[in-house]
Amino acid sequence: MEIRVQSQNIEKALRDLKKKLQLDGLMGELKKRRHYEKPSVKKKNKQMEAEKRRRKLLKRSRSSGSSSWPRTGRPSQSPAASNIQQRGDRPAQVVDKV
Repeated sequence: MEIRVQSQNIEKALRDLKKKLQLDGLMGELKKRRHYEKPSVKKKNKQMEAEKRRRKLLKRSRSSGSSSWPRTGRPSQSPAASNIQQRGDRPAQVVDKV
């Protein structure tokens, strides 16, 4: 990582450094490692963070309306894909066109 000081402006260079470190995730990592964390507590925190991310994505998808996040790609419109017919909860079934 490199920060250049231009025209003797050290304060701006420090702000840029802090911003890059924060975006890189280093500041959060240092904060986590200040004290020992038991493996069980570490696992619990990891699960809580995952749940928090999941709720955030769910909230975004509900507020955005019809678009869903993360986006799921549409199946290709190839001839083989058009032969597949899906029915409710049942698995996809191949239908032969005669």
